[in-house]
Amino acid sequence: MKFCSQCGHPVNWQTPSGDHRPRFVCPACHTVHYQNPRIVAGCLPLWGEQVLLCRRAIEPRRGLWTLPGGFMENNETMEQAAARETLEEACAQVEGLELYTLFDLPHIHQVHVFFRARMVDANFAVGEESLEVQLFHEAEIPWPELAFPTVGHTLEYFFKDRLHQLYPVRNEPLAPLSAIPITSLNKPDR
Repeated sequence: MKFCSQCGHPVNWQTPSGDHRPRFVCPACHTVHYQNPRIVAGCLPLWGEQVLLCRRAIEPRRGLWTLPGGFMENNETMEQAAARETLEEACAQVEGLELYTLFDLPHIHQVHVFFRARMVDANFAVGEESLEVQLFHEAEIPWPELAFPTVGHTLEYFFKDRLHQLYPVRNEPLAPLSAIPITSLNKPDR
């Protein structure tokens, strides 16, 4: 940041009085410009025994599979953001959203939140940010082609939890280029 978004004056990198971290501060209007993590909200859309995935049409990770999700907008809840992103990316409407996974990614200044949700009907289509949208049974999930570790962890938790029909909210930090492989969770014998 070079200029204040409030008055246009050049900013300084300094620790404001009473603070403990350096921030961009405008010496003219005294605005402190805080930089905070961004929230990515998404859905685990379910239709019967299947999960809806989207093949990304945009970077990062273009061409790989993901759960529908994206950055939360101002003036919406996380749940609204997750439903909106599902509609935008997969043209699918969801209901009964329940918080399921929350991943802290401090190395990229993001928090990823996924909600389990039921699709209203089996109608879905390719949205602007998707190359392809498809329902998958567990055995069909393209594990090596998943775009993000948070998506892989959410899917693995879901298939494990589905065996017992217990879906606890899971919250965990993920390290850069997570040292934990996506397929590392213990899968029960079937």
